[in-house]
Amino acid sequence: MTAQGTVLHQCPSKAVLSGPKAARPQRIAQRVTAQAQPSRPAQQSRPNTAVQAAAVAEAPTHTSRVSEKQMGDGPTLVNGQVLHSLSKERLELVNSLEGYVSERVLPLLKPVDKCWQPADFLPDPSQEDYLDQLAELRKRTDCLPDDYFVVLVGDMVTEEALPTYMAMLNTLDGVRDETGAEKSPWGKWTREWTAEENRHGDLMNKYCMLSGRVNMKAVEVTIQNLIGSGMDPKTENNPYLGFIYTSFQERATKISHGATARHAKDYGDKVLGQITGAIASDEARHESAYSRIVDELFRKDPSGTTLAFADMMKKQVVMPAHMMDDMVHKGRTGRNIFQDFSTVAESTGTYTAQDYASILEHLISRWELEGMTGLSSEAQEAQEYVCKLPPRIRRLTERTLMRKEKSKKSDVPFSWIYDRTLHMHI
Repeated sequence: MTAQGTVLHQCPSKAVLSGPKAARPQRIAQRVTAQAQPSRPAQQSRPNTAVQAAAVAEAPTHTSRVSEKQMGDGPTLVNGQVLHSLSKERLELVNSLEGYVSERVLPLLKPVDKCWQPADFLPDPSQEDYLDQLAELRKRTDCLPDDYFVVLVGDMVTEEALPTYMAMLNTLDGVRDETGAEKSPWGKWTREWTAEENRHGDLMNKYCMLSGRVNMKAVEVTIQNLIGSGMDPKTENNPYLGFIYTSFQERATKISHGATARHAKDYGDKVLGQITGAIASDEARHESAYSRIVDELFRKDPSGTTLAFADMMKKQVVMPAHMMDDMVHKGRTGRNIFQDFSTVAESTGTYTAQDYASILEHLISRWELEGMTGLSSEAQEAQEYVCKLPPRIRRLTERTLMRKEKSKKSDVPFSWIYDRTLHMHI
C-alpha cells in the first residue's frame, strides 16, 4: 500500500479552524461520531496535511476507561482508544458478505503464475552478461535526480512495512483470519493480497540497491523502525472504517507509483518506469477490490456507511508510513523524515494535497454519496459534511502553497542518499 500511500505523503503540523466558520463542521462531526459509541478521544498530533486538518473538526474529548465488551456489543474505550465500535447488527451484516466477496472481490486477485515477479525486471546473475546488465542499470539510474530517489525510497519503505498492513486487516472484526490459514473468503483475500503486495517492496528494494545511489543500511534501519512502530489508522476494529481507509489508501498508492513511473520515463529510465507502472497497476486492482466491498456496504447499510465515511474523513486518513524513522534525520533537522519526504513528494508532483482532494471526490462519486436518499438525519448531516470537504481542502491547499512559496529554502540532508542534500522549502 502507500500510503503513499503513502502513498499519501502529506504531513505538515495540524491546524484547526476556529470562529463561526468552524461551528457547522464541528456540530456535524459530533453528530457523526455519536452513533452507537462514546465521545471520541481528541486525536493526537500526527503527520498529515495542514490543509486536511484545517478542513475537518477536532474530536470531542473523553478519557475514561470502559470495561471490555464482547465483539459486536458496541464500542470499548481502552486507555483513550476506541475499539470494537461495530454494533452487533452491523457485525451480522459484515458476516453476510462472504458470498459477495467470493464472487466480486476474490476474482480481482491474480493466479501466481500470471503475476510478474521481481526477477522479471532485474539483471539475471545466471547469464554471462550479468555485469553488462548491471552496468546498464547503473547507467540508466545515473540520470535520476536525488529528489526522485528520496521519493522512490520513501515509497519503497512504505511498501516494505507490509507486515503492519496485514496485521491491521486482521484487527477488523468479522473479517480477520482467525487461524492464519482460514479458508474463508476474507482469510483468502488478506493472505493473497499480502502476497501480491510483497513483490512491490522486494523489487523496489533490489533495484535501489543495484543502482548504487541509495544507502541501503539507512534504508534498512528505517524499515525496521517502521515495522516495529506499527500504525494506528483509527479504524477501531471496524470493517466499515477499515475498508473505507484501504479504498482511499490504495488509490493514493496507485497515484504515487503512477507518478514515479512517468517521471522515471521522462528522466530516461524506461525499465524503472515499467517497474513502478506495474506496481501502480496492482494497486489499481486492489483499490477496486476494497471499493467493491464498500459498494456493498453502501447498498445494504447506506446510513451506517455514510456515517463511517464521514468519521474516517473527520479523523483524516493517516498515512501508513507516518512513523518512519532513520534515527538521524530528526536530530539534524528537528523534523521526522516522513515529513520531509512528504514535502519532496509534494514538490515533485508525485503526491500532493490536491491528490488527496481528488481521491475524496472520486470516492464520493463512485459511491454516489451526493445524490443518496433515504438516509437517517444523522447520516444526512454526515453526507453534507463529506461532500463539502473537497472544495474546502482545495482552497486551503492553495493558501498553504502560496505561504510555502514565500518561505526560505534550506539544504536538507537525507541519510537514504548518503547525506546528499536537497534544497527545499521547509
